Parts: sequence; structure tokens; C-alpha cells
Amino acid sequence: VPLLLIFVIMYFFLIRPQQKRVKEHAGMVEALRRGDEVVTQGGLIGKIKKVSDDEVTVALGSTEVRGVKTTIASVKAKTEPAKD
Repeated sequence: VPLLLIFVIMYFFLIRPQQKRVKEHAGMVEALRRGDEVVTQGGLIGKIKKVSDDEVTVALGSTEVRGVKTTIASVKAKTEPAKD
């Protein structure tokens, strides 16, 4: 019984919140679009120029960098899609 109680406590305090964060991040990554201002996991801030299936092109000042979508940590500003 104590072992079962420990597992239940671990589930509600560790496993379930982590699954929720992963699900929220996956939803945020799927909603990325051109013009969004994002922060990468490396701490770089830039605007998305192009989104493809599994990668994004982020403009960092005058430099454009390609990266994997999942390395986007957060969206700072959700904007309307940029016009061509």
C-alpha cells in the first residue's frame, strides 16, 4: 500500500504536469506562423520568416537562421501573418 501511495503522489506531482507542458508546447509549435516573434531555447529572439513541416527560418536582425520547430521555446508576440 505505501508503494502504491508513493506512485500515485509521483503521478500527480511529476508525471501529469510534465505531460501537460509537453502537450502545450506541441500546440504552440503547431500554431507557429510567419511574423511571430519567438524565443529559441538558446535564448535568441527573432521573427519567423518561413515555416515548413519540421523547420522554421527565423530572422535575427539582418541574419536568417534555419532551425527545427521544436527548438522554439516561446512566442513573445503573436502577430498577423507577414505580407510578402
